[in-house]
Amino acid sequence: MKTKIIFLILGVPLIAGAVYGYTNFTKDQTANTEYRTVKAERGSLSSQVTANGTVNPVINVLVGSQVSGMIQKLYADYNTPVKKGQPIAQIDPANFQAQVSQALAKVQNGKASILTSEAGIATARSNVEAAKANVSKAKVSADDTRRSLDRFLELFRRNLISASEKDTAQTAYDSALAQLEAAQAQQKASEAQLESSRAGVIAAQATLKQAEAELELAQVNLDHTRITAPVNGIVVSRNVDVGQTVAASLQAPTLFTIAQDLTEMQVEANVSEADIGKVAGGQDTRFTVDAYPQAVFRGKVTEIRNSPITVSNVVTYVVVIRVKNPELKLRPGMTANVSILTAHRENTLKIPNAALRFRPEFVKKEAADQKKSSAAGYKVWVPGQQKMPVSVEITTGISDGAYTEVISENLKDGQEVIVEAMGNSAKSGGNSSRSSMPSLPGPR
Repeated sequence: MKTKIIFLILGVPLIAGAVYGYTNFTKDQTANTEYRTVKAERGSLSSQVTANGTVNPVINVLVGSQVSGMIQKLYADYNTPVKKGQPIAQIDPANFQAQVSQALAKVQNGKASILTSEAGIATARSNVEAAKANVSKAKVSADDTRRSLDRFLELFRRNLISASEKDTAQTAYDSALAQLEAAQAQQKASEAQLESSRAGVIAAQATLKQAEAELELAQVNLDHTRITAPVNGIVVSRNVDVGQTVAASLQAPTLFTIAQDLTEMQVEANVSEADIGKVAGGQDTRFTVDAYPQAVFRGKVTEIRNSPITVSNVVTYVVVIRVKNPELKLRPGMTANVSILTAHRENTLKIPNAALRFRPEFVKKEAADQKKSSAAGYKVWVPGQQKMPVSVEITTGISDGAYTEVISENLKDGQEVIVEAMGNSAKSGGNSSRSSMPSLPGPR
């Protein structure tokens, strides 16, 4: 118990002295530290999204072949200007011409079959008329023999004729009935033959239509051996040579690539998913190509495609930028380094990004407190009394990577902000002059 009391009597003053000494030492160190400052100033500020892309024609037409065969002639080459409908290649048409001739023969045969069937109809109609006449004649004969039979039966009842004469009359009547039935059967047969002839005409007409369809298909295939330009433009690439065989089986082989208008180009830029939310249609863009590093080309965003492109777990979206190319400097396939202007401010208050990253040594808060989104509050430090840094809460706007816009009114135009600690004044040799801060690289 006595030991504890002695320890408390001796320990408490020592701890208090250590705390007092450390506090004074920290204050002295802070007071003796010099800081580099810059002034918050007004000016223009632009926020940009950078990306890489490829220069392509606005309309790029792939010319293929719908038929298989050997390339017989070529009428166009690289950089050849072409008009719509102009022949640019010829596939050997010999096989297709033979198919056309064969189909044409089938058409002629079908037409002849129709004429034969129509002649058969005429013959069948004549047979029907003849059969009708025979039926009428048989009816007259049957009626006459019927009347004769009636007279002979009456005479037989009176015993004026013999039985043989009555039987002869009965036989004549039965024979006339049989002839009538035969004539009627012949009429029905002739009418059936007429219907058959009519059906033959319909079948011949159907065969003719089929042959005409085959002829049309053969003619279309023959016409497809003549490859023509589908649009006005210039040939960008040629993928075949004379004598080469093209096979159009599952898909049409590409023979030529035609750019419709090289004075109007577009850049297909791949923008990361982190920046795509800032991009909108109509935004101004600037880009350069390696072929003309000093030239800056300008365009506008015309389309943002929703289809994602994932490469090595990196997701990008294609942004289409339309650009004029009157001097034809831009060529298809060039790589473009694109800067898309997402926001612009005039006469706005801005400070270097270094001011947002600066924190005094005596501040013990974690660095995460300073890493907030631009919509949240940031803390910057300004010189206070006895050169002690004083924090000021601000709200930031857009940033160009070197400077950031200040939206809140806590910071005034011309007010100095601390961007860097220069060290102790005794060690710095009096190098504590305040100078303007150059543009510092910042996060994209």
